[in-house]
Amino acid sequence: MVADIARRGLKVSWLCWAPARWLIGYRVAWLSGDLAAGVTLAAYAIPVSLAYATLAGLPPQVGVYGYLLGGLGYAMFGSSRQLAIGPTSAISLMVAGSVGAMANGDPQRYFEIASLAAFTVAGLCLLAWLFRLSALVKLISDSILVGFKIGAGLTISMTQLPSLFGIAGGGHNFFERIFILVGQLSQTHYLVLAIGIIAIILLVIGDRLLPGRPVALGVVAIAIIAASAFGLSALGVPTTGKIPAGLPALSGPALRLRDVEGILPLAAGCLLLAYIEGVSAARTFAAKHGYTLDPRQEFLGLGFANLFAATGHGYPVAGGLSQSAVNDKAGAQTPLALILASIALALCLLFLTGFLENLPKAVLAAVVLTAILGLFDFRALFHMWRVSRLDFYAAAIALVGVLLLGILHGILLAALASVLLLLARISRPHIAFLGRVPGTNSYSDMERHPENEALVGKVAFRPEASLIYVNADGVLETVLSNLNTVHDIRLVVCDLSASPYLDLAGARMLHELYNKLNERGVRLRIVGAHGWVRDLLRAEGLEDKVGKLDRTMTLDNLLSGAHQ
Repeated sequence: MVADIARRGLKVSWLCWAPARWLIGYRVAWLSGDLAAGVTLAAYAIPVSLAYATLAGLPPQVGVYGYLLGGLGYAMFGSSRQLAIGPTSAISLMVAGSVGAMANGDPQRYFEIASLAAFTVAGLCLLAWLFRLSALVKLISDSILVGFKIGAGLTISMTQLPSLFGIAGGGHNFFERIFILVGQLSQTHYLVLAIGIIAIILLVIGDRLLPGRPVALGVVAIAIIAASAFGLSALGVPTTGKIPAGLPALSGPALRLRDVEGILPLAAGCLLLAYIEGVSAARTFAAKHGYTLDPRQEFLGLGFANLFAATGHGYPVAGGLSQSAVNDKAGAQTPLALILASIALALCLLFLTGFLENLPKAVLAAVVLTAILGLFDFRALFHMWRVSRLDFYAAAIALVGVLLLGILHGILLAALASVLLLLARISRPHIAFLGRVPGTNSYSDMERHPENEALVGKVAFRPEASLIYVNADGVLETVLSNLNTVHDIRLVVCDLSASPYLDLAGARMLHELYNKLNERGVRLRIVGAHGWVRDLLRAEGLEDKVGKLDRTMTLDNLLSGAHQ
C-alpha cells in the first residue's frame, strides 16, 4: 500500500511539470475556438511584434520570432489557458535602454546580448521555480505598478514620437528626449506625420468598432498598399525595408554571462516585470473562466518561453494583458491557441515577408502608441490621491523613477520602494487606546469614537499589527508616551487580538513594558493573544509576570475587575 501511495504521489508530482499537461482531457469541441484564437492572435502579433522589435533596437523579424517560439515554450509548461506570450512594450524599451551601452555600438554584439538576456531570464526562472519564489509577484504593490505603467507609457511614447514626426530624435531619458524633440520639430516631415496620424485614427476607431479583431493588421495592410501604390519610399517616407524570409535558425547563446557586464541586473529586471505582468493578466482570465492558476508553474512557463525565444535569437518575452485579451476574445480555450498562432506566424515568415518591405515606420509607431494607451491609468492615480496619500506617493516614486532612470532601474526602484513602504507601514502601526462603547460591554478606539466612555484608573490598548522587530520599539514608545498623560493608573491591559504574529523582539517589548509599569506600581495584563502567540509568551516567561494567558478571558472581564 505504501508503495502504491508513493507511486501515485510521484505521478501527481510528475504531472505538475509535464509538458502540455492541458492535453489531458482535451475536448474536440474546443478546437474551433482555439483555431480561431490562434489565427486572430497571429494577425494581431505581426504588426505589434514588428513595432516592439523596432522599439527594442532589433531587426523587425526578431519580434515575430519572440511570438512564434515564446508561445510554443509557454504552451508546453504554462498553467494559464488564455495567456499570450510575446515581446512587450516595457521589456522592449528596457532592452533598448540597457543593451546599447553593453554593445558599445556593435550591432552584432547588440543582437547577441539581447538573446543572452532571454537565456538568462530562462535560467533565473528555473531557479525561481526550484526555490518556490512565486511570492516575487508581491514585491510590487498595485499602487506602485500604476505609477510604473504610466511612467513606462510616457517613456515609450517619447521613443516613438520622432518616428511619427519623421525626425531623428535622441536622448537617454524622458526629459532629454522631450528637449531634443522640441528642438527638432521644425524639421517635421509632414507627409510622415500625416501617415502616422491617419494610422492612429484608424487604429483607435477600429478598436472601438471591432473589439477583439486584428485591426492593426488591417491598418498595416492598407499602409503597405498605399506606400507601394504611391511610391512613398521615394518621397522620403522611412519604411521597414527588406525582412529576411524563412524561419529562425536555432542555436545556443553566442556569449557567456561573464562576457557581458550588467546582464544579470537586466535579466532580473525583465523577469520581475514579466512575471508580475504575466501573472496579473493570467489571474484575470483564470478568475473569469473559473480555473486555478499555479503561480509557481508560471515560472516554468515563462522560463521555457524565454528559452525557446532565445534559441531563435529572440529577446526576452512575457505575457501581456492586451495580447491575452485578444486571445481570449477570439475564443481561446487552451494553450493550443498559442501553438496554432505559432504555425500561422511560421507560414507568414516563409511566404509573406516580401509584403512588409514598404511598411512605413510611422505606422509601426502608431501601433505602439495605441497599444500602450492602457498603461495610462490616471483615474487610479487620482483615486489614490483622494483616498490614500501613501499609495499615491508610492505610485509617484515609481513614475518619476522610470522617467528619470529608465525602465530597468525604474522597475528595480519600484521593487525597493514597495519593500521600504511596507516596512514603513509595519514600523508605525496604529495603537488603539480603548474606551467602552456606551451601554455595552464592548470596547473600541477612543480616537475614532470620542463618544466612548473613558476608562478610570485603567488603560487598555490594542496594537493593530503583528508585534515584530520592525515595530516593537515604536509601539513601546507610543504606549509609554500615552501613559505619561494619564494619572492614577492601577491597571494596563494589552489586547493582542489584532496581532496575529509576535516575534522575540515583540516579547522583549512586553517584558520592558512590564518592567516600566512595575516600577510605577501598575499591573500589566494581556488578553486576546492567539494560540501561537500565547505559546511564545509562555516560553519567554511573560505568563509568570502578567498572569495566566487564558484564551477564554475577555477584555471586559479584566476591566470590570472580575479576573484581577
